[in-house]
Amino acid sequence: MATKKRSSASSSSNYGLAPWLAIAALVLLIDQLTKITIVRLFSYGESQPVTSFFNLVLVYNKGAAFSFLSTESGWQRYFFTALGIAAALFITFLLKRHAGQRMFCTALALILGGAIGNVVDRIAYGHVIDFLDIYVRNWHWPAFNIADSAICVGAVLFVIDELRRVNK
Repeated sequence: MATKKRSSASSSSNYGLAPWLAIAALVLLIDQLTKITIVRLFSYGESQPVTSFFNLVLVYNKGAAFSFLSTESGWQRYFFTALGIAAALFITFLLKRHAGQRMFCTALALILGGAIGNVVDRIAYGHVIDFLDIYVRNWHWPAFNIADSAICVGAVLFVIDELRRVNK
């Protein structure tokens, strides 16, 4: 996890935190604006086909990814909120420490923006707003949102960065 030393030019903090926090803020802004728009345009459970494999749908997720723990009594809201805040603090620490590592920090910034976007939902509504529904025939992927997408893209970039680092 970005522990291998690089040359001083690539591992220095010349970039600072600002660009990475700006990416996270942009993800957060887009995530929240899309959720607000969907909540204003849709009733809970309402679905609007967009293509033969994609719908917009308003659903709430009280759990984590793939609705994990969503049927629990409510403790999960506080657990996942605390987990998201702890992750955001740790990611900010990593961003500051490795600010010069562009792919690593881009990955972390995407994950940070997504994590904060879902934490905002949990604090404001008690659940996460999901609205993107991708499917093949009758098989639907669990609905997700922009924050979830940013977290997934960030995770993929993180893996690619680690594979590149290992191969050097």
